Amino acid sequence: EPRLREIYDSETGYDPALWRGLSDLGISGLIAPETCGGAELELLDAALVAEALGGAALPTPYFGHTLACLALRLGGSAEQQERWLPRLASGDALGTVALGEGDHGWLPTGWQTELTDGGLDGHKDWVPFAARADVLIVGTRGDGLALVERSATELDPVDGVDRTRPVWGARWNRATAEPLGVAATRICEAGAILLAADAFGAASKRIELTRDYVQTREQFGQPLARFQAVKHQLADMLTETEPTRALWWVAAHAFDHRPDEAPLAASQAKAHGTDVAMDVARSAFELHGGIGFTWECDVQFWFKRVIFDRTFLGTPDVHLDRSAQLL
Repeated sequence: EPRLREIYDSETGYDPALWRGLSDLGISGLIAPETCGGAELELLDAALVAEALGGAALPTPYFGHTLACLALRLGGSAEQQERWLPRLASGDALGTVALGEGDHGWLPTGWQTELTDGGLDGHKDWVPFAARADVLIVGTRGDGLALVERSATELDPVDGVDRTRPVWGARWNRATAEPLGVAATRICEAGAILLAADAFGAASKRIELTRDYVQTREQFGQPLARFQAVKHQLADMLTETEPTRALWWVAAHAFDHRPDEAPLAASQAKAHGTDVAMDVARSAFELHGGIGFTWECDVQFWFKRVIFDRTFLGTPDVHLDRSAQLL
């Protein structure tokens, strides 16, 4: 964790060398078509990477970049794919998504940003790595998506809670943009699945950190791990977390192979998975005691990671309501 803390304390949330290394491993092009230099893998593969990154609380633009690649793969024209996907797949260019609109919410049904005759008007409030991105995929009114370059975007810094995934506000006033031929809802569902996987990885890591801590921290002359109440709490953390793995596995598989089932599965994975991860975060803080709330304690990295996962693209309440409507 020393390098993680160094990046976290820098307030940039970004290490170009780290992203370059991941790109060289193929992470940046994991979901891009083979014809564009990518691996053309499925969303489940992308979600497994998200789980690993969440477990490491790694400061990377993977989330927004992967969704941008997916949007171009599913809805980009031949010209758009040829122009952007090879550079995105290699890591030479960076993509992100601009979706949530403050009072108008995370779901496409509430969006007011509009693309008319090639001109984009509106704003988005939480755009990951916007200042680093070369291209933004923007959600528009009517369940649409638009492709716009960063040079046509006005950015405002936002003081986000998770420094591993910094966010910016974005505004457009008749900015030059191009439509994509895929529903924004589908990209939001993919994003919900990736966030559920990331939260699962973060929760699993916090369980490990807490297990190790209670084995060394002594109270009343013996390690905390000797107390039965502590054992029960650790067991609850594990048994609540592990079943949520199946939710995002099923949802990710459905995204590519059972599209009719994917909307409900994605919302259920996001709602339950991130809620459980937040409960685990609270329990980890309790078992660490007062030190758990300090800047010096590493538990904070994964706690803030889960706050992002739980909130971005809609809180559990939003997705429980959506699940009820879909049912």
